Amino acid sequence: MTTTQKTATVFLTVLCGLLLAIAGLTQAWPMWLWATLAVLLVAAPAVTVRTAALRRGPIPATFEEQLTAPPVERTEHRISHVAMPSSWDDYPFVLSATVRWCLTESTGSTPVLNPAGLAVQDVLNRARAITERRKPGDASLVQHELSGALSRMCAEPTGQLQAMAEDITLTLPQQDQERLDRLARVRKDEAVWEHQRKYEQSKRQYLGEDVLKDTGSAVVWWLARNEEHVERTVGDLPLIAQLTSAANDTDIPERLQTLLSQRLPEADLLEQVNPDTEFTPPQQTAADHLLSFFNAIGFSEGDDRLTFVAKQISDIIKQQNRHETAEELLRRFDPPVTFSPDADNERQPSADAHDEASGSPLT
Repeated sequence: MTTTQKTATVFLTVLCGLLLAIAGLTQAWPMWLWATLAVLLVAAPAVTVRTAALRRGPIPATFEEQLTAPPVERTEHRISHVAMPSSWDDYPFVLSATVRWCLTESTGSTPVLNPAGLAVQDVLNRARAITERRKPGDASLVQHELSGALSRMCAEPTGQLQAMAEDITLTLPQQDQERLDRLARVRKDEAVWEHQRKYEQSKRQYLGEDVLKDTGSAVVWWLARNEEHVERTVGDLPLIAQLTSAANDTDIPERLQTLLSQRLPEADLLEQVNPDTEFTPPQQTAADHLLSFFNAIGFSEGDDRLTFVAKQISDIIKQQNRHETAEELLRRFDPPVTFSPDADNERQPSADAHDEASGSPLT
């Protein structure tokens, strides 16, 4: 019985005794009734206090009892910003989690003095086995993988406790994430450029080895694209021959020289002036032949397509080690950039400007 219970019992006993004494004196009770009331006076307060204590539940332990009670055992520990290796060097993950554990009935004689350290070590080892095989760019996916793998209570190697982890977050340092984003953009741009380069190489190979291989191939290719203009194609044979000879850096076949001479107005003019003088047609260069072809198909001076096609043909000629002819075409149709002394922004057309207009880089 506590001190509070004792005080309440004495108070109730005295109070009941005074009340009964007053009642007995005024009513002149017999002696046997006084004896019965005395017994009830002693027993009733004790029974009343005991009944009230049972209804209220157990009374809290005293201060001395609280001091001697064993401490509550802690079974969780929070870890934050722990670097975990990834499959890439110098790109670690950052792990945060709540580690939980429970002790097992170990047969060993060595007690576990720091179960939190043992549980954290086991959880980190299990997490490391996963993260070191994953790419740093997959941080969000690896986080869910760790949440599943570490959600089960598993015994650590010593067998003294079981550990798990929850509330897991896995991220990358901000600077590393920015580097990965830049690398991804570079890889995408490189892939696009590589496809464009292969496309340009394939196009040049197609033009040089198939379409412009000789005059006959060029005529067949032209007819396939202009089936309804057969007469025009026949009339353009000299121009096609000039283009083919310019692309291959060769002379025009003799069988086409006659057709070509008929299209030279300079020859007709000289014959009219001096019919007795034997006219020798001037020897035309590859650039002259190409210009005639451009005029025939409607490419006017300053047209972006003119410079673009001339650049493609020049690249084909360079692949055949005919650098002088290629340079001649570039000087004629793709002159170098020059700046006006009066206006900084004025410049002649350049290869880069025509490349932008065509939408395809030249390799």
